[in-house]
Amino acid sequence: MPEAMNNPISLTPVGFVRGGRAKPEDDSWDGETARIELEARFGPEALSGLGDFSHIEVLFHFDRATWEETGGRHPRGRQDWPLVGIFGQRGKDRPNQLDVSVSRLLAVEGTALIVRRLDAIDGTPVLDIKPVIKGFLPSGDIR
Repeated sequence: MPEAMNNPISLTPVGFVRGGRAKPEDDSWDGETARIELEARFGPEALSGLGDFSHIEVLFHFDRATWEETGGRHPRGRQDWPLVGIFGQRGKDRPNQLDVSVSRLLAVEGTALIVRRLDAIDGTPVLDIKPVIKGFLPSGDIR
């Protein structure tokens, strides 16, 4: 067994989601607006320059999701959709309960961000935030 398998990874949230939805749902995140509030150890300078970007990537922990190892499942519980493995879908119930969401950045207010389309619920721990930069996006067609 590789050494990394014996050593768990420990992460500390940089902030928390405030507002938006109280319960996880699979659809219609486009209309959701939420606030990401940084932890007290970060001052406004941590967000300096971020307001120049239209979108951000937010890495967060699905702290209230569960993981039951299975061979596959139907995304969104839709039996009319094909059975796929966990890594072939974006469901919230994941082995390490992690998600990355690309969200529209509406405003920077001190040590808080106002965002739209963040598929995280109120109280979700945020692990990292990065600006979306075209040069880091995939080139060519995405399917």
